[in-house]
Amino acid sequence: MNYKTALTFAAVGSFGVACSQGLFYSGDNTFERAPIRWTAGASLVLDNNINPSAVAGTPGYNEESWSLNPNVAAKFTTKSPQTTIDFYARAGVNYYLTESDLAGADDTTPSARTSFDLIHRMSERLRFTSRNFASHEMEPEYAYGVSNQRGSDPATFWSSDNSVGYTWTERVGSYTGFNLTGYTGSERQSWSIFHQMRFVASPRSIITPGYRYSEWGGGDPSDSQNHYWTVGLEHRLSLTSIVILNGGIQVREVDAADSGTSPYFEVALNTRVNTSFTARGFARYSAEDLDTIRRIGTADFEFSDQQVLRVGLTGEYILMPRLTGFGGVDYVFTSFEAGNQVGGSLSAGGQEEALVNMYVGLRAKLTEQLTGDCTINYTDSGSDFEGRDYDRLRLSAGVSYSF
Repeated sequence: MNYKTALTFAAVGSFGVACSQGLFYSGDNTFERAPIRWTAGASLVLDNNINPSAVAGTPGYNEESWSLNPNVAAKFTTKSPQTTIDFYARAGVNYYLTESDLAGADDTTPSARTSFDLIHRMSERLRFTSRNFASHEMEPEYAYGVSNQRGSDPATFWSSDNSVGYTWTERVGSYTGFNLTGYTGSERQSWSIFHQMRFVASPRSIITPGYRYSEWGGGDPSDSQNHYWTVGLEHRLSLTSIVILNGGIQVREVDAADSGTSPYFEVALNTRVNTSFTARGFARYSAEDLDTIRRIGTADFEFSDQQVLRVGLTGEYILMPRLTGFGGVDYVFTSFEAGNQVGGSLSAGGQEEALVNMYVGLRAKLTEQLTGDCTINYTDSGSDFEGRDYDRLRLSAGVSYSF
């Protein structure tokens, strides 16, 4: 592998929630050309806790129900020497067969997700990359770094990450860009700009110092401005494995609190162990600005210092030519400090919350176009906040048809 190839094997400007793989993203810009492909399917789900936000002793607590989940999806990929386009869209609905006892609970909730990735090579040295994602669903996947627990209503999340990369010499390159993000789950929006230098240290390794400035806002006292100073390493472990490390400091300026500095760290791994087994993982520790308002007793508090550790691991193993096993685990730990009472003078801090989500399943290719799958998903949440403790088990079986 020569230096020029090494400089572009993981051309990332930044990795995070900007693309359809969320925090699992490890810089793979390679798409196989494929015509538009449609998939229609449905699954039947047994959920033993359809209202995790319900408190013990209230209607809807630990309520069980079957649900039906029909959906349709489309995927299109095209590639030319100059431009690569990858588009995906999925729409569905979750219909509970039993009406909930919880007042105001909907028995039907929509679900939609779409992504659009574009890579345009304007010259041998210059390229433009745009990664866009949007979802409207009850529980955004933990891998997107926006959800700590299940909400009571569907939330919309969207992100657009755009950057320009330039190869200055065989061993030096850079990425400069901006990101826009919004999340209706806590009515927050952000914008950021970033610049990353890329120095080829060896045919397999790239050193990536960078700077990012972001602002989170929603008209709340916890609105913040953040400066990220980081140094990273992208290392190709083998032809089928890559790891990306990035760490440094996060300097925060919060509207209603003193400025502070905290560590920032993220890592992403993508590996194909052999022809049968593939795995991906991520970890991120940072101060976050979502879900900042929590209730303690009868009062709401807004927390300006929310440190979050997110870890995820997922893998697939081909058991037989037509049978694949898959599974994964997510862990989210959050500490809450610098809390101020909304509309009052009280303060709070020292609260913690932890969530573990695990799943395992089988996928069978019944015919060239027909696929069946079954999944077991278990979630356990523990929190210092009242009404945030719950456990949940979901069993699902489904079938899909592609054409």
